Amino acid sequence: MLVLVLIFFFGCEKKKDPEFHLRASLLVNESHTWFKAFEYFSEILEERTDGRIILDNYHSEQLAKEIEAIRLIRAGVIDMTTTGSPLSNWVEILTFCELPFLLRDSTDMRVLIESDIGKRMEQEMINQIGLRPLGQFPGGPRHLTSNKPIKHPDDLNGLIVRVPNVPSFVIAWEALGAKPTPMAFSEVFTSLQQGTVEAQENGFAIIKAAGFYEVQKYVNLTAHVVSWTYPVIGEKQFQAFPDDLKIIFLKAVEDMVKYEHKLFLESERQIQNHLENEGMTFIEVDKDAFGDAARASIYKSLSPEMQKVYNDILKLRE
Repeated sequence: MLVLVLIFFFGCEKKKDPEFHLRASLLVNESHTWFKAFEYFSEILEERTDGRIILDNYHSEQLAKEIEAIRLIRAGVIDMTTTGSPLSNWVEILTFCELPFLLRDSTDMRVLIESDIGKRMEQEMINQIGLRPLGQFPGGPRHLTSNKPIKHPDDLNGLIVRVPNVPSFVIAWEALGAKPTPMAFSEVFTSLQQGTVEAQENGFAIIKAAGFYEVQKYVNLTAHVVSWTYPVIGEKQFQAFPDDLKIIFLKAVEDMVKYEHKLFLESERQIQNHLENEGMTFIEVDKDAFGDAARASIYKSLSPEMQKVYNDILKLRE
């Protein structure tokens, strides 16, 4: 009888409420490596903090569009997201994490991230925007998808291209002869399907995860951006953790970033074949023509201070 009473008592005991209940808004769907990494992060965070921190993840911009998610984090309404160049709407130097026709490959990207410029970018995120970067997720090169082959800028000829709400992207595609249209990511598939926009640009993983192969025939290998995204938490939210939870949180972050990188490398090997099997055709383009047509306009659009930073980044590649 005593054993049964104890089992009943402890079995019915209410689970403790977490000290911190976080919410993350992500633009990608549940099949993307970024969302899978955040789900892994949720699991290990709850386990390692003994339930003191709980993180709920919302995919496909269910909570907010990308720009609005940043505003909601700053307001303390939600807590985490992934972001990159849209932060240039607040601090200009953040444009360099996705500036078109700047970096050649992942080696250039890593050199920039680890440089004094990369460290300055991350510090300004904290000081000026109130977001704490938690490492980087590689995005892979961004390519243009369309329903006609694009080999040269002349082939664009007013093509309506969806771009993220980032000034440098608009400037680059205008310089190339397209008609760039900023649009929330969650609206892109339907807009392509309906013909409101005719093309879009993203990395292989997002092209696959978003199902763009259903509404686009060609992947034009422009590789116009070599980029990364930052998983971030609001600085106020992070500073609210006691010291012991900060240590656990940051160690779990390290493991999340490693986990995502492993998923990314595995998926990149498979995604191109998947897109081809789904009927997409890969088009080799004149990359020099694209770069030559866009770089001057991009450079002129930068402030004098950022033009100096641009030149310093070029020196890092030497």
